[in-house]
Amino acid sequence: MMDAEKPLRVALIGHGFMGAAHSQAWRVAPRFFDLALQPRMALLVGRDADRTSAAARKWGWEETSTDWEEAVRREDIDVVDIVTPGASHAEIALAALAAGKHVLCEKPLANTVEEAQAMADAAARAVSGGARAMVGFTYRRLPASVHARNLVAEGAIGDVRQVRAAYLQDWLVDADAPLSWRLEQDQAGSGVLGDLGAHIIDLAQYVTGARLGEVAGTLETVVESRPLPASSGADGGLGGQRGTGGERGAVTVDDVALFTGRFGNGVLGTFEASRMATGRKNALRLEVYGSRGALAFDLEELNFLDFYDYTAPADRQGFTRIMVTEPVHPYVDAWWPAGHSLGYEHGFVHQVRDFVDAIASGSQPSPSFADGLQVQQVLDAVTRSSGKSSAWTPVQ
Repeated sequence: MMDAEKPLRVALIGHGFMGAAHSQAWRVAPRFFDLALQPRMALLVGRDADRTSAAARKWGWEETSTDWEEAVRREDIDVVDIVTPGASHAEIALAALAAGKHVLCEKPLANTVEEAQAMADAAARAVSGGARAMVGFTYRRLPASVHARNLVAEGAIGDVRQVRAAYLQDWLVDADAPLSWRLEQDQAGSGVLGDLGAHIIDLAQYVTGARLGEVAGTLETVVESRPLPASSGADGGLGGQRGTGGERGAVTVDDVALFTGRFGNGVLGTFEASRMATGRKNALRLEVYGSRGALAFDLEELNFLDFYDYTAPADRQGFTRIMVTEPVHPYVDAWWPAGHSLGYEHGFVHQVRDFVDAIASGSQPSPSFADGLQVQQVLDAVTRSSGKSSAWTPVQ
């Protein structure tokens, strides 16, 4: 356990789209939640000194660096928060854990099962020295998703019989949208499967309390080449801007991922992830069907959870819309008066709260690197299945 009087000094590695979300969370969490330790935004690390300094001024980081190893070397840094492309997750996390730092790492945990295994092993070893590690699956920290898990756990929908999960976006529908690191396998590991598919895998497993044991899937690259960006300085964030229209580079990851999964308890689930779903901006949906009822969650209406009670009289059956904004709902009592909505960024704030509380108490934060490894194994099994004519493939 850490001294409550000592600030928790944080280094953030990366400052693009996810860097902004994490910066907002580190800024806001101690102002709404009574944290056992007080985070201090000590160091922001990026590749370009000017852009990193501008981001630090915008978000409130005290110092900047272009060398992530500085965060590992510095004895006054307690937490290393990793929001870089997947290709660098393992190197940074392994070094930080070896140096005794707490580590928060964005999903997916790594680019390969081998890297994720090394990270999970390192996190397990680091526990004896007091370091804690967590992977950032933020959608399990929305009030509605936690409430859904609690309802399933208490038997409100009976035995789970079927799961449907989809995460759909359209930011690559334009065939002339520029190439970025998210579309290059050596940087991202995989395409929409790892980027969006990892979220619905984790959320389905989190809400149901069951893990996938085998999968059968198909991956497709719809647009096989894209214009090279006008500048290599782009941070690879989401967007609909067009490329230069000149030289094109190969897209080496998937645009669409479809798979069926069988959970360890025998329940079947269907999963769909796409960057080609025209008109869908950030449409994550999870449906869980049980013997006594059903639940449905939609990220685009994240303050609501739909609940069906199959045990109600026939003349009263129908989905009930629960507005998950009461103080009795998870996390909500720290925010606004009852009925006032939360947004996308609040999941990241809740993540900081839970991570800091785990560090302060010396407990294991969740999801752990071991959980991140298991999701990586599911992603790997889907990829292997796609290469074997979509044959059923065990998760291992």
